[in-house]
Amino acid sequence: MSTLPKIAWIGLGIMGSPMSENLLKAGYRVTGHTLEQEKLDRLARAGGTAAASLADAVRDADVVITMVPASPQVEAIAYGPDGILENAREGALLIDMSSITPQTSVDLAKAAAAKGIRVLDAPVSGGEAGAVEAVLSIMVGGEQADFDAALPIFQALGRTIVLCGPHGSGQTVKAANQLIVAVNIQACAEAVVFLEKSGVDLRAALDVLNGGLAGSTVLTRKKDNFLTRDFAPGFRIDLHHKDMGIVTDAARNVGAALPVGAVVAQLVASLRAQGDGGLDHSALLRAVERLSGQEV
Repeated sequence: MSTLPKIAWIGLGIMGSPMSENLLKAGYRVTGHTLEQEKLDRLARAGGTAAASLADAVRDADVVITMVPASPQVEAIAYGPDGILENAREGALLIDMSSITPQTSVDLAKAAAAKGIRVLDAPVSGGEAGAVEAVLSIMVGGEQADFDAALPIFQALGRTIVLCGPHGSGQTVKAANQLIVAVNIQACAEAVVFLEKSGVDLRAALDVLNGGLAGSTVLTRKKDNFLTRDFAPGFRIDLHHKDMGIVTDAARNVGAALPVGAVVAQLVASLRAQGDGGLDHSALLRAVERLSGQEV
């Protein structure tokens, strides 16, 4: 009989499915719930248990992990008579790995404490590939004791795992992460168009650039997307648009100027408005191509 904590996993999307499967591989018992039957079937095939409702999933869990798109979805699954706070047992640990506003995380932790439920905000970076390979960067907000209790779980999901401060801190660091990633992708996209229009061998150019100071995890992960124009979503423009809203709002609240970030936020919004919201965020290349007079 396993002595590992029983886990309820809520949200089995592009990130949630491989992450929950990595916990199964590590020996955890995982009961999952999501709205799409095919994703529940996938969890069952991997050795997990599909729950018919959120309440059924969380009722006997020691740890509840949520991975949903944004603050409204977190609030929808956390609150109300059918939500996590009303149905999880007292003493359970709720780990929200969604990317949401820092204030939503702070409010959730406060509401959960009144129910005797501990909370960590623990958003991740690394995209679908990082989720599949269990090499995510996990930025955590909450209490040290809860972080220590959750660390073995995090170690089955990621490689860089850091407690960043109190509740909401993980989300603040994730917002900064998304700012850096968006600006980096935009810079790479502009370089790609510049190189191609100059007649340079793009593959050779990206290889040598990635070996110097211009190299980055973004360029390593997205180089093939740029070369092949394959924008199948690893992280959708729609979600990065949401995240750029989070970081620009949070920066305004603390009085931090984001001059480059604000421009890139507008470019992400423009790409989404042009119908590309379902594509991978490397599709920022399409926006640069349009601005450069290229057919896309």
